[in-house]
Amino acid sequence: MSNHTEAPSSAKGRIHHHIVIVGGGSGGISVAARLRRAGVRDIAIVEPSATHFYQPLWTLVGGGAAPREASARPMKSVVPRGVEWIQDRVASFDPENNSVETESSGTLSYDFLVASPGLQLDWDKIPGLLEALDTPFVSSNYHYDRAPKTWEMLQNFSGGNAIFTCAPMPIKCAGAPQKIMYLASDYFRRKGILASSNVTYATATPAMFGVKEYSAILDGVVERYGIETRFQHTLRSIDPGRKEATFEVKVCDETKEVQLDYDIMHVTPPQSAPDFIKRSPLAASAGGWIDVDKHTLQHVKYDNVFALGDATNTPNAKTGAAIRKQAPALTENLLARIAGQELPSSYGGYGSCPLVTSYRTMLLCEFDYTGKPTPTVPLLDMMKERTDMGTFKRYGLPILYWYGMLRGRA
Repeated sequence: MSNHTEAPSSAKGRIHHHIVIVGGGSGGISVAARLRRAGVRDIAIVEPSATHFYQPLWTLVGGGAAPREASARPMKSVVPRGVEWIQDRVASFDPENNSVETESSGTLSYDFLVASPGLQLDWDKIPGLLEALDTPFVSSNYHYDRAPKTWEMLQNFSGGNAIFTCAPMPIKCAGAPQKIMYLASDYFRRKGILASSNVTYATATPAMFGVKEYSAILDGVVERYGIETRFQHTLRSIDPGRKEATFEVKVCDETKEVQLDYDIMHVTPPQSAPDFIKRSPLAASAGGWIDVDKHTLQHVKYDNVFALGDATNTPNAKTGAAIRKQAPALTENLLARIAGQELPSSYGGYGSCPLVTSYRTMLLCEFDYTGKPTPTVPLLDMMKERTDMGTFKRYGLPILYWYGMLRGRA
């Protein structure tokens, strides 16, 4: 199937579509491609961005191991042929009347809705963060324009306090805050300044990883680099003038504040469901995430609405690998719903985190709703760091993404 489409539509002359997909990220594009392969017609994707990003590459960009341009392609090049791209933002949902209100293209009605809008980065929720990001000493790989700055920051660092933060869950790619820390530590080692660098991981989580088997392995990585871990530390504010970060710390049933000085700092911003999802009828009361059955991905109230990806309330890790498994399950169930049949497919919560632990090695963490390791690579011991997986992270996974997942083939 050719992977291009016509110029984006204004949608003003055609307001009804059989299937409306909200979001042109990995979830929306993957489902659209699978639906087209199944012969479904009259599909529209509502997506405001002109560029599609392969965000997992931004860790390597921040570590100086990949150019940021390799992570970006024009949106029109990834929207499947035969799918109408409406370049607009969603303002509100009206599932009782099967419609979506856009900001400038009017009202879109649908027979079936697929929601995959991703989540939002709440940069403004930490006082001083935006100001700190304008200095040479603070950066974040969670943004296309800031990932190259991370590499500049690491190159200019000559020793001192290097802090890497992790926000409270849920966040997308929960391993990303660690990945750049390991790359930075490996770079400091190669540069000969690791011994004079105080690398600190200040994380809101209680351990290195949510799966104890992988957490134990990562404890060894932390020890190897001499990284100081500060668990249950949530970043609350930054004073860029004093280069001081304030954290809320949970100790038993009490909380207190601590201040840490930094010479450089990589920040993971707080994250949440998009505001237009939070205030919609699709959202659950807790957290504002889209309320779906965690196995079928069908909305719990509106049976012609399905959702996948980071904006749902499914209790899996918010990773691209999760979407890769959700997309075929959702598509099969949506096709069955269209045909008036029972939903046949069940998503088991699979997620994976390809955790780079140096410039050469990677630990592939795979797990599901049970919280146990679920390795899928045959014949190889995946419960350790591997150099072949490091190569796969840099070259294999992008190929799988662009030519497999986004085309409905993987």
